[in-house]
Amino acid sequence: MDDTHFGALLGMALEEDLDGAGDVTCRAVFSEGDRCAAVLTSKDTGILCGIERFREVFRRVDPSAAVELLAADGDRLSPGMEVARIEGKTRSILEAERTAINFLSFLSGIATAASEYVRAAREKGKAVVLDTRKTLPGYRSLSKYAVRTGGGANHRMGLHDMVLIKDNHIDAAGGIPRAVERVRARWGREFRVEVECRTVEEVRQAVEAGADVVMLDNMDFETARRALELRAPGVSFEASGGISLETAGAWSALGVDYISVGRLTHSVRGFDFSLTIRKEEAP
Repeated sequence: MDDTHFGALLGMALEEDLDGAGDVTCRAVFSEGDRCAAVLTSKDTGILCGIERFREVFRRVDPSAAVELLAADGDRLSPGMEVARIEGKTRSILEAERTAINFLSFLSGIATAASEYVRAAREKGKAVVLDTRKTLPGYRSLSKYAVRTGGGANHRMGLHDMVLIKDNHIDAAGGIPRAVERVRARWGREFRVEVECRTVEEVRQAVEAGADVVMLDNMDFETARRALELRAPGVSFEASGGISLETAGAWSALGVDYISVGRLTHSVRGFDFSLTIRKEEAP
């Protein structure tokens, strides 16, 4: 997993929970020497993602905590499956619990959603499911890792690694041909160039201008079908905008190369886990 930003995110997450004072409940109920064991159990069905980060939270709170992983990222979980076991100081385990599960639940939710879209797309065609830049600030590398874990692929990581000429670029530059021409003059072939198109005429302009990828933005099926008739060698087509799990298969069957889905990272349901203390197993 990409470690970019995780250390800082983890530090902020623990600070907002503990605020330098620790868990005042645990400090009242348990002594420094109290120890216990705990088990993490899946309460949901889907794809596990972020288990190494789950372990890292416990180690940041207390390096002496022992975390045994019983499953790996990419494994399919079902309700009741044991995912990890933890042994250590009771205070430490309970202080780390919520932060650790928050990361794991969020990332596993993304991976699970991605896997569902990938399955829907592959049942009807060959379209690759992509994410977008609609990510929580600071969580991009983690979220995009989760998409890959679920079988999807990453679109550009940011504004720095691919050219995407969107509607505002087109309107401000005075049209698609001029925008693409300026990009090629500045960057040559250093970056892939994708053009967001709203009409069949814009698709024609993008193909003729030499775009590598044409995005069919919020098009209906019939308009998209006519746009795909303008295919040219070396040009890929991406469907984007409001694509649901129910319609992903139909878009794949239409013949697009990619389907981009913003909801993979900005509005997925968290995966449900439970951490249960097993006092009797403590050493």
